[in-house]
Amino acid sequence: MFLTLKNKEAQIAVIGLGYVGLPLAIEFGKLFRVVGFDVNTHLITLLKEGINPDTELPDASIADSSVHFTTDTDQLKACQFFIVAVPTPVDEHKVPDLSMLRAATATVASCLKKGDYVIYESTVYPGCTEEICLPILEEMSGLQVNTDFKLGYSPERINPGDELHTLRNVIKIVSGSDKESLEEISQIYSSVVEAGVFRASSIKVAEAAKILENTQRDLNIALMNELSIILDRMQVNTYEVLEAAGTKWNFHKYSPGLVGGHCIGVDPYYLTYKALELDYEPTVILSGRKVNDSMAYYVAKRCIQQLIASGKNLTDSKILVLGITFKENVHDIRNSKVADLVNELLSFGLHVDVTDPKADDAEVFHEYGFHISESIEHVYDAIILAVPHAEYVRKQESDFVALAAENCIFIDIKGVFRNKISTLNYWSL
Repeated sequence: MFLTLKNKEAQIAVIGLGYVGLPLAIEFGKLFRVVGFDVNTHLITLLKEGINPDTELPDASIADSSVHFTTDTDQLKACQFFIVAVPTPVDEHKVPDLSMLRAATATVASCLKKGDYVIYESTVYPGCTEEICLPILEEMSGLQVNTDFKLGYSPERINPGDELHTLRNVIKIVSGSDKESLEEISQIYSSVVEAGVFRASSIKVAEAAKILENTQRDLNIALMNELSIILDRMQVNTYEVLEAAGTKWNFHKYSPGLVGGHCIGVDPYYLTYKALELDYEPTVILSGRKVNDSMAYYVAKRCIQQLIASGKNLTDSKILVLGITFKENVHDIRNSKVADLVNELLSFGLHVDVTDPKADDAEVFHEYGFHISESIEHVYDAIILAVPHAEYVRKQESDFVALAAENCIFIDIKGVFRNKISTLNYWSL
């Protein structure tokens, strides 16, 4: 397969052109013939015009790419190496939503031929690729894995907003349904990943490795969040404690905060779902999720408490929230826990203005039901730095004082302005 792709006698198809699939298609397009497929007609129109709507990649990389962008499934039939990179979120009950994965698999199955490869990059629970996706591929195509086509899994490691750890310089985990497929898949990915690949012993191992990466981070952040709640009751600053503890050689530094997004705030639920299916209750993982999911409400509660302690009338209080994306310096608002914070404050009848230099107002309103304020026109009783975008971090205390009412509370969730705020009533996790 590698040689036929290298000689451009075969094509790669990337199904799903989000923050994972699009960079992958662009990189593969530098060496191979690539078809980029997505069901989003508007997205494909923009990509054909050389515009990247999520701005993680510069428009020039889209315009200069040789990738053929399409919504036409018939054009996938000429491809031989399929990479599925569609979203795998959870529903409102924290249950894995595999609808897009199933639909993408059915699309690939309708085009599958003898000798083809199907690789999954979407985050799933261990066993999902072979238990859910493989039966769809075999039943719809009438072909059998390893006899007629090959199967593989290579978990994505894209970190939005991170210009250092990119697709090319982060080791890629690869796996295959047999030794032959593992070798071919390894060669193909090695051609675009300069850091090299790690050959997992099985597809399940590769799936589990991805889940572990984010579950570990989730649990460590949950520990920091719980610690911050305890220390706050002692009137001890968490970041000062972390600074002191960090002087030990084997201390791993994590920080408290709001855990949202489409990875850390979601992936552990895939593992807990599978664990419960196997009749095991994953107490530690679920406890960590409970802590992290509650932090937006905790921050809102502390804001209310401090407003009352400052003698503020809640019905007249005005709050400014800086940032709505799920993390700093990205445009992505999916599963943003800042939205939970805003809605909790609104539930108390407070006037809340939200600003964000990165987020799209239409997307925010569609997803969360409130607008981004175009201009700041009020003097605020509380200013909450929720997402430390570079635009906010560059500000001075005087910039915030100019927006502040008497006895204004400055809530700095990530502790960015620790020891830099003296005029306002400062609080952080």
